[in-house]
Amino acid sequence: MSRIVIAIMWLLHWLPLPVLAAVGRGFGRLLYVFVRRRRHIVAVNLRLCFPELDDAARRRLARAHFAALGRSLLERGLVWWASEERLRRLIRVDNEDVIRRLKDAGRPIILLAPHFVGLDAGGAGIAMRFDSLSMYARQSDAVIDHWLLHGRERFGDQMLLARDDGPRKTVRAMKSGRPFYYLPDMNFRTKDVVFVPFFGVPTATITGLARLARLAGAAVVPCPTRMLPGGQGYVVEVGEPWENFPTDDVEADIARMNREIEAVVRTMPEQYYWVHRRFKTRPAGEKKPY
Repeated sequence: MSRIVIAIMWLLHWLPLPVLAAVGRGFGRLLYVFVRRRRHIVAVNLRLCFPELDDAARRRLARAHFAALGRSLLERGLVWWASEERLRRLIRVDNEDVIRRLKDAGRPIILLAPHFVGLDAGGAGIAMRFDSLSMYARQSDAVIDHWLLHGRERFGDQMLLARDDGPRKTVRAMKSGRPFYYLPDMNFRTKDVVFVPFFGVPTATITGLARLARLAGAAVVPCPTRMLPGGQGYVVEVGEPWENFPTDDVEADIARMNREIEAVVRTMPEQYYWVHRRFKTRPAGEKKPY
């Protein structure tokens, strides 16, 4: 089955992006109808994060999210097979000179890349410009795993680490001049986490950003990817390095990270990865929401 999916994605990647985007939005609408479990997760997440919206508004946001998600899934074929020339036209990196300036100064860099649906396109945009470092989780399906890995490695000299690799490898790679494309905003484990607010909800959040920034002396640079409307492509929005980070208070640092991510989510709420059970780990005695 996975080979059929890959073949369809390969055929679709030849389409002009506006056409592919329309097909992807339609695919996402089908996912909204038929993938009930994920629809339930999205509904719970939106209820927790946007209590000020009424039910109808949250349903509209959920449908918009699935349309964006469908786009991102099919447009991943571009990341896997489109020429570098085409991808450079479709994926813009704003303010990449911020990264170059820090590299020239010999400063290790953490690119804070929250889980927006354009994440893989953003990773390709960075990889076409910089030999960088990122995390990789092996997939259970060998065919999907092969192509995901291929997409991460096709440009430049990229270094991929497993989630369970220790911080020493990460710090060494950053100190060697590789920007670290880092995704710290998912609920994958229960160790090295603190409960800090995300949209006002106490959320189990890994402390890796603060710990790695301190160990490497790294600058933290916001690096979200925005999917543009109408099949116009993607833009990686490189920001200025955070000032006064990290501090001596890890919990306060991670709370700041969540506030910064939340602020970007509010500018494009349909594009955040709401199908993930972000709030599945709860403080002791608190009921699980899903």
